[in-house]
Amino acid sequence: MDTSTSSSGNNAAILSRASSVPLAEQLAQRFSERIAQRLLLPGSRLPSVRECARHHGVSPYTVVAAYDQLLAQGLLEARKQRGFFVRESGVRAGRTAAPEPRPVRLPSQAPFDATALIRGMFQADARSAPGLGTLPAEWLDLPMLQSAMRKVLAQSEGPDQLALQYGEPGGDARLRAALAQRLADLGIAAQPAQIMSTVGATHGLDLITRSLLNPGDAVLVDDPGWAIEYARLSQAGMRLLPVPRGADGPDLAIMQRLIEQHRPRMYVTVSVLHNPTGHTLSLAAAHQILKLAEAGDLLIVEDDTYAWLAPNHAPRLSALDGLRRTLYVSGFSKILTPAWRVGYLAASPERIAKLTELKLLSTLTTSPLLDRAVAICLEQGQLRRHAERVLTRLDAARGRSVRLALEAGCRFVTPPQGLFGWVDVGVDTERLAQRLLDEGWLIAPGLLFSATRRAGTLMRINFATAQDAKFWTRLRLLRSEWLGKT
Repeated sequence: MDTSTSSSGNNAAILSRASSVPLAEQLAQRFSERIAQRLLLPGSRLPSVRECARHHGVSPYTVVAAYDQLLAQGLLEARKQRGFFVRESGVRAGRTAAPEPRPVRLPSQAPFDATALIRGMFQADARSAPGLGTLPAEWLDLPMLQSAMRKVLAQSEGPDQLALQYGEPGGDARLRAALAQRLADLGIAAQPAQIMSTVGATHGLDLITRSLLNPGDAVLVDDPGWAIEYARLSQAGMRLLPVPRGADGPDLAIMQRLIEQHRPRMYVTVSVLHNPTGHTLSLAAAHQILKLAEAGDLLIVEDDTYAWLAPNHAPRLSALDGLRRTLYVSGFSKILTPAWRVGYLAASPERIAKLTELKLLSTLTTSPLLDRAVAICLEQGQLRRHAERVLTRLDAARGRSVRLALEAGCRFVTPPQGLFGWVDVGVDTERLAQRLLDEGWLIAPGLLFSATRRAGTLMRINFATAQDAKFWTRLRLLRSEWLGKT
């Protein structure tokens, strides 16, 4: 008979007393699996002994025994008067951990293992993942993708023969022509020769870093911001300069001070439907950012990953600047399918030439088949019509998710827009994430989006996957339970 359950009664939290495996070993195995799957990040704090014992219905002695096993395996470290933490990568078992460093303003190491977002959120079941980073699969248009690929393969039987050749270094000519028209719709003037296709937007960001920066360069980043970008820049040897971003956009006074004090080389930002806040720059703020960039002689990398979920008239820095000191990066994974790794970047002719050379050295070319398939979706208006259907559906989902969140006692830090909401739940979301994971819910706590891994009460939700009233009911009960104890 299984009698050790959580207070919620959810089967995901059950430890079996009937098993031949001791309870402490079962508990240790559960945490070990989550660490291996990157569902518990390096540096994450585990529940206190008393809290873990109460949640799993076991004695504190059982929890201590489980934590001891994890310590012996080198998976945890104990910090005096602070608790138990997942051991940072690179620290070997059996060695005494170095004293915990003091917080630094400019972290030079990756803030955490960013594959957690990829393995967890990008591969999760949308039905139980309010923190997912993409649209649900059922929202995507598989027949459109199949039709486009059939047309590409049919066309490649002629003189073109795309399926039997390397692609062009800059990307498929038809795709670049279609993208030039797409950029014109956004107010960005770029000739096809100023556009290069990439293996997703992340590839474009990586090429820019490797081509235009040197290890040790300082780079301005939004805080909160995209966790994988923090890790990617840090691992390339860059010094991150976090610029606080809130309901009014980036803090321009802090940005100016950072520019004057550290002379950064670049600012990497999401100006439209920012991840995770959903914020879009105002025209006035965009002009101020460009003035600061001009005075400080820094480049701006504009990541417009969510372009298809935003109005065409939303202020783009690249449109205002004319690609003089801006580089524009976007892609199609958020609107077409994550499986088609097609992205692109636009820049001045001189920078595009340099980036194309590096692309040849790193990947030779991008897939001519996928490039052409996306071109067909653009040329025939299918992608535009698909995006319109998604936006209608997203508007309805956003309204429902916002209502449920407010009823659960949460508040939105920034006005709800686009795919993501930045929500204050009133309790520690790192702790909340571990508790909800036991019950089958995957959320995105705020520390995932902090350049300095600062824990707090914020979390990101995906409006498309946060419509289940059962999730919000459970969150409300946990909030009430924890807030009632404080």
